[in-house]
Amino acid sequence: MHPVLARIATGDNTPVTGLARACALEQFTVLEIAGADAISFLQGQVTNDIAGAPAGQARLAGYCTAQGRLLATLVVWREPQSPTPDIPVLRAIVRADIAAALVKRLSMFVLRAKAKLALLPLEVVGIECEAAQNAALETALGASLPQSPWHVLSHATGTWIAAPGTSARRWWCVAPQTDRHAGEALAAHLLPGNPDRWQVEDIEAGLPWILAETQDLFIPQTVNLDLIDGVSFTKGCYPGQEIVARSHYRGTLKRRMALGRLEGGAAPGVSPAADVFDASAPNQPCGRIVNVATADGFTAILFESTFDALSHGSLRAVSPDGPAIALRTLPYDTRPAPRTA
Repeated sequence: MHPVLARIATGDNTPVTGLARACALEQFTVLEIAGADAISFLQGQVTNDIAGAPAGQARLAGYCTAQGRLLATLVVWREPQSPTPDIPVLRAIVRADIAAALVKRLSMFVLRAKAKLALLPLEVVGIECEAAQNAALETALGASLPQSPWHVLSHATGTWIAAPGTSARRWWCVAPQTDRHAGEALAAHLLPGNPDRWQVEDIEAGLPWILAETQDLFIPQTVNLDLIDGVSFTKGCYPGQEIVARSHYRGTLKRRMALGRLEGGAAPGVSPAADVFDASAPNQPCGRIVNVATADGFTAILFESTFDALSHGSLRAVSPDGPAIALRTLPYDTRPAPRTA
């Protein structure tokens, strides 16, 4: 176990300052693609431009079927401390429940490419702190942390990737690293976090994660990947690219992802892939739930729905008379991205 998690889990040594909070994100695992052709291989498989990513920058991407429906969403970066500098190593945070199937499917397309895929025994830690504590956390860490979403820092405590959020600073920290002393020194400044709250914050940031239940249900645009820099329309081919591009260039999209809230605790049946209804037109669902999490006395949901239902419907989860969904505003513009030639 990473030193940060070990000390928090055991309660060993009360944090000196409590500069930030940390929690184990057990819903995630880490995929590695290594080899001379690792970049070109993944470039031809996912929706975003991996080859064009600047140094120190992670990229959000989707992996689709040939019909353009998502099988996974990933946060991908190039590992800066590759054992062989001229042979690239890419890593990606993916949902643990789909990881093995994802590796199996991607491996079918490696063919003669010099690329090896593996799931790594690395832990993903969620760390967050208030903006006012950021400088003190950097002092404790001994490094400047990445501040803009998707920026990456490699440190003795792990690989830090700035996560999108609406208030507190948030990072995915992929661990372990070899310097346990650095991890223990950092742990002395951390309090236990709430993994359910972390998932709520992902939802409130409008960040969609594809789970086993939601594979093969959504195209990238209906979960807003094109609005949060998860799709490149200029990088070239990948599975499903023709379908994704057609929806973009022809302007035929009829659904988008929205943010909602249910008051109270978790409601029965409100789960990923569950239907969403417009109570004013109850004969058939108008959408589906993408992600759901409960914390602090309410349930946050990301769901995709028709534009008509989002604009004037009385939205309900699971059934036409199910829990009412109160719409919330996403932190990014949900108007269609400008179409490019």
